[in-house]
Amino acid sequence: MTTLYEAAKALEQLYPLRYAEQWDAPGLIVGDVRKRVQRIVCVCDPTLAMVDRALAMGADLLVTHHPLFFRAVHEVAGFGVRGEIVRRLIENNCGLWVGHTNADAAWRGVAHAAADSFGLHNLRPLVPQSQPDSYGHEVGLGRIGELNSPVTLRDFAHTVFNALPSTHFGVQVAGNLDAQVRSVAVLPGSGDSLFDEVRAAGVDVYVTSDLRHHPATDAIEQARYEAQLRFDCGLESSQNMRPMLINTPHSAIESLWFNYAVGDIADSVAKISGERPEVTWIGEACDPWNYVIN
Repeated sequence: MTTLYEAAKALEQLYPLRYAEQWDAPGLIVGDVRKRVQRIVCVCDPTLAMVDRALAMGADLLVTHHPLFFRAVHEVAGFGVRGEIVRRLIENNCGLWVGHTNADAAWRGVAHAAADSFGLHNLRPLVPQSQPDSYGHEVGLGRIGELNSPVTLRDFAHTVFNALPSTHFGVQVAGNLDAQVRSVAVLPGSGDSLFDEVRAAGVDVYVTSDLRHHPATDAIEQARYEAQLRFDCGLESSQNMRPMLINTPHSAIESLWFNYAVGDIADSVAKISGERPEVTWIGEACDPWNYVIN
């Protein structure tokens, strides 16, 4: 019999809590560690609708990427939706485990899965952790990689779009659509705080989410200026601006993690408990927008 305690330990072996950013508090959030776990359901966000769907599927454990609580909590009463989510989970004997920035950084985690989905190879972290994982893999925030052969920005943007779960939000692109793309940085989630690291990496394209107007405008304007400067100085034969930008829906790109996590979680739990749980992914993006006018 697999207990929630064993399932949580299996998850923490895959996505160690020590990888989490200082402000983050992932791990087991709700649940009786003595309860049995046979069915695990994965989804990006613990919204009330997704929690209800998981419970209707008979989930004993819900694994999400985004936290139920981002900040300190002083009550879980029914006046708030988060309190209601906690109540429903407890009443249905369902645990909640969150893999947030710890899963972002991990081997075969959120960034790794997205980079693989976009066809990148020779991966390395954008912001490495100081130590490799227990298997010697480099881990850390984001991934940098290369395509097998160059493609246009237009074609690569379509590759990104087609890899994502269905979403109303779409994908935004900044750059010369006919420019050649070979090297790419990927940071699923909000990525405009790492423009300095991306520029230092010298990649052709940066794929991320939640790009705000001013940071994105500053980044693309600087890229255009530097490209013109290199061209004027005879350093390049054409105006190659770096990095160009692809802005994706936050939840959609992070959901790509579950392409790996479903099987990895089942394997990890089985190694600890000797019992392989059923692991299912609700493969829908949880972005809040449901109607976009273009």
